Amino acid sequence: MDLDRALRISAAGMQAQSARLRVVAENLANRDSTGQTPGADPYRRKTITFRNRMDRELGTNMVQVGRIGTAVGDFPQRYDPSHPAADARGYVRMPNVDSMMETMDMREAQRSYAANLQVLEVTRGMLTRTIEALR
Repeated sequence: MDLDRALRISAAGMQAQSARLRVVAENLANRDSTGQTPGADPYRRKTITFRNRMDRELGTNMVQVGRIGTAVGDFPQRYDPSHPAADARGYVRMPNVDSMMETMDMREAQRSYAANLQVLEVTRGMLTRTIEALR
Protein backbone atom coordinates (compact mmCIF):
# COMPACT_ATOMS: atom_id res chain seq x y z
CA MET A 1 0.00 0.00 0.00
CA ASP A 2 1.49 3.35 -1.05
CA LEU A 3 0.09 5.25 1.95
CA ASP A 4 1.74 2.78 4.32
CA ARG A 5 5.00 3.28 2.45
CA ALA A 6 4.69 7.08 2.80
CA LEU A 7 4.07 6.72 6.54
CA ARG A 8 7.11 4.50 7.04
CA ILE A 9 9.41 6.68 4.92
CA SER A 10 8.34 9.78 6.85
CA ALA A 11 8.83 8.02 10.17
CA ALA A 12 12.35 6.96 9.15
CA GLY A 13 13.14 10.55 8.17
CA MET A 14 11.86 11.81 11.51
CA GLN A 15 14.02 9.29 13.39
CA ALA A 16 17.12 10.34 11.44
CA GLN A 17 16.51 14.05 12.04
CA SER A 18 15.79 13.37 15.70
CA ALA A 19 19.21 11.74 16.04
CA ARG A 20 20.75 14.71 14.25
CA LEU A 21 19.10 17.10 16.72
CA ARG A 22 20.47 15.07 19.65
CA VAL A 23 24.01 15.35 18.24
CA VAL A 24 23.62 19.11 17.73
CA ALA A 25 22.27 19.52 21.28
CA GLU A 26 25.22 17.60 22.69
CA ASN A 27 27.65 19.76 20.73
CA LEU A 28 26.04 22.97 21.94
CA ALA A 29 25.92 21.74 25.53
CA ASN A 30 29.67 21.02 25.44
CA ARG A 31 30.88 24.08 23.54
CA ASP A 32 32.78 25.27 26.64
CA SER A 33 33.95 21.85 27.93
CA THR A 34 37.71 22.01 28.18
CA GLY A 35 40.17 19.48 29.50
CA GLN A 36 40.80 19.38 33.23
CA THR A 37 44.58 19.34 33.07
CA PRO A 38 47.15 21.13 30.89
CA GLY A 39 47.45 19.42 27.52
CA ALA A 40 44.20 17.46 27.93
CA ASP A 41 41.88 17.41 24.94
CA PRO A 42 38.67 19.36 25.21
CA TYR A 43 35.32 18.14 23.92
CA ARG A 44 35.54 17.24 20.23
CA ARG A 45 32.54 18.13 18.05
CA LYS A 46 30.43 15.16 17.01
CA THR A 47 29.23 14.67 13.45
CA ILE A 48 26.47 12.53 12.02
CA THR A 49 26.14 10.94 8.61
CA PHE A 50 23.17 9.27 7.01
CA ARG A 51 22.91 6.38 4.60
CA ASN A 52 20.25 4.68 2.53
CA ARG A 53 18.98 1.30 3.65
CA MET A 54 16.93 -0.84 1.32
CA ASP A 55 13.71 -1.94 2.98
CA ARG A 56 12.91 -5.16 1.13
CA GLU A 57 9.39 -5.35 2.57
CA LEU A 58 8.48 -1.94 1.15
CA GLY A 59 10.77 -2.15 -1.88
CA THR A 60 12.23 1.30 -1.29
CA ASN A 61 15.24 3.04 0.22
CA MET A 62 14.92 4.38 3.74
CA VAL A 63 17.19 6.86 5.47
CA GLN A 64 18.99 5.88 8.64
CA VAL A 65 21.93 7.07 10.70
CA GLY A 66 25.11 5.86 9.09
CA ARG A 67 27.66 6.86 11.68
CA ILE A 68 28.18 9.26 14.54
CA GLY A 69 31.79 10.33 14.51
CA THR A 70 33.97 13.21 15.60
CA ALA A 71 35.16 16.22 13.64
CA VAL A 72 38.83 16.39 12.80
CA GLY A 73 40.93 19.50 13.04
CA ASP A 74 42.76 21.62 15.53
CA PHE A 75 41.28 23.02 18.67
CA PRO A 76 41.14 26.80 18.94
CA GLN A 77 43.13 28.28 21.80
CA ARG A 78 42.13 30.98 24.24
CA TYR A 79 44.41 32.89 26.56
CA ASP A 80 43.36 32.25 30.16
CA PRO A 81 46.34 31.67 32.46
CA SER A 82 44.09 31.14 35.51
CA HIS A 83 42.31 28.13 33.96
CA PRO A 84 43.35 24.70 35.34
CA ALA A 85 43.88 23.38 31.79
CA ALA A 86 46.12 26.29 30.72
CA ASP A 87 49.48 25.31 29.30
CA ALA A 88 52.80 26.91 30.32
CA ARG A 89 52.10 29.90 28.04
CA GLY A 90 48.61 30.41 29.55
CA TYR A 91 46.58 29.08 26.62
CA VAL A 92 43.63 26.72 26.99
CA ARG A 93 42.58 24.38 24.20
CA MET A 94 38.88 24.99 23.49
CA PRO A 95 36.35 22.62 21.85
CA ASN A 96 36.07 22.79 18.07
CA VAL A 97 32.35 23.60 18.28
CA ASP A 98 31.11 26.61 16.29
CA SER A 99 27.80 27.78 17.77
CA MET A 100 26.70 29.40 14.51
CA MET A 101 27.28 26.20 12.53
CA GLU A 102 25.45 24.14 15.14
CA THR A 103 22.52 26.56 15.13
CA MET A 104 22.22 26.37 11.35
CA ASP A 105 22.47 22.57 11.46
CA MET A 106 19.75 22.53 14.12
CA ARG A 107 17.43 24.68 12.01
CA GLU A 108 17.96 22.49 8.97
CA ALA A 109 17.20 19.37 11.02
CA GLN A 110 14.08 20.99 12.49
CA ARG A 111 12.81 21.90 9.01
CA SER A 112 13.43 18.40 7.71
CA TYR A 113 11.70 16.93 10.73
CA ALA A 114 8.73 19.27 10.24
CA ALA A 115 8.48 18.38 6.54
CA ASN A 116 8.38 14.67 7.38
CA LEU A 117 5.79 15.33 10.07
CA GLN A 118 3.65 17.21 7.56
CA VAL A 119 3.80 14.26 5.14
CA LEU A 120 2.83 11.96 7.99
CA GLU A 121 -0.17 14.13 8.92
CA VAL A 122 -1.38 14.48 5.32
CA THR A 123 -1.08 10.74 4.77
CA ARG A 124 -2.95 10.02 7.98
CA GLY A 125 -5.70 12.40 6.86
CA MET A 126 -5.95 10.60 3.53
CA LEU A 127 -6.27 7.26 5.30
CA THR A 128 -8.97 8.66 7.58
CA ARG A 129 -10.95 10.04 4.64
CA THR A 130 -10.62 6.71 2.79
CA ILE A 131 -11.96 4.80 5.80
CA GLU A 132 -14.86 7.25 6.17
CA ALA A 133 -15.69 6.89 2.49
CA LEU A 134 -15.80 3.09 2.81
CA ARG A 135 -18.35 3.20 5.63
